[in-house]
Amino acid sequence: MLQSNPLHHSVPEIDAPPLLAVADLAVHYRTGRGTVRAVDGVSFEIHPGETLGLVGESGCGKSTLGRAILRLVEPSRGAIRLGGRDLVGLPARALRSERARLQMVFQDSGAALDPRWTVGRLIEEPLRIHGRGSAAERRARVARLLADVGLPADAAGRYPHAFSGGQRQRIGIARALALEPDLVVCDEPVSALDVSVQAQILNLLHDCQVERGVALLFISHDLSVVEYVSDRVAVMYLGRIVEIASREALWRAPAHPYTRRLLAAVPSQERRRHRIERGSGKPDELPSHYAPPAGCNFHPRCPIAVERCRSEPPALRPTAETGHQVACHLA
Repeated sequence: MLQSNPLHHSVPEIDAPPLLAVADLAVHYRTGRGTVRAVDGVSFEIHPGETLGLVGESGCGKSTLGRAILRLVEPSRGAIRLGGRDLVGLPARALRSERARLQMVFQDSGAALDPRWTVGRLIEEPLRIHGRGSAAERRARVARLLADVGLPADAAGRYPHAFSGGQRQRIGIARALALEPDLVVCDEPVSALDVSVQAQILNLLHDCQVERGVALLFISHDLSVVEYVSDRVAVMYLGRIVEIASREALWRAPAHPYTRRLLAAVPSQERRRHRIERGSGKPDELPSHYAPPAGCNFHPRCPIAVERCRSEPPALRPTAETGHQVACHLA
């Protein structure tokens, strides 16, 4: 199983300036039914060479957050600082140059790769757009990238439909690495793959990270995958970050009731079920993004909520353990 053998990362230098600093980021959509608070005041940092896992239930806003960081969706407020430069509000020309440093691997590799283009053209296109090298140099770069992700050189002349799902994801990774970015956002990159193929893709991402020093924001609903790949983990609930900790600290001593609930739901972690209080009679449905609860978003499902939780939103604050943050009045 993946969670039995986590990847070993070099410890990122957390005292150094962060590569990415997200501050009070919000993405609100107006619809006929009202305003959807998909992301609602999120703050976190990623350091050079680090893998930050982002985990939470489907519908909690993880993918929207990842897309907002690349400005594929526009933030409603907040700051996204890459190397100290705020990407929010940048004009198109300036944003294009910054996007060379910030790339994405999508969940659906079939939809992310244009079926009308050869694999070689798909990987070369970012190099062409950003004016990197001559045509011959770009072709040589494509060949090296294909070799790096374990695909034969003749793959460049074939079309995406000729490849398996795992191979298409390798193509997506090669394209994301073409411009030698500083940060890659991986949005559920292995969720549609068999477990054996998942391990191959995760190991490939790790190898590419070690060789290139790239940082990863790894978005997933699968805790075992997140434990396997991450240095630190951020837990998201209903548009907000409720806990951030190192991988070891989160699994050893989760501080937020929602994190404990997530860990208890993992089948292979049956031994941790004692961490969740039982018999609370609390509803188990995710509240509506149109009308999130007042106070702490989690209080309608929380077995230990008190009156303060129903009226006062908790801030993300440090715990006694270095680097561990939690948004809970009772933690």
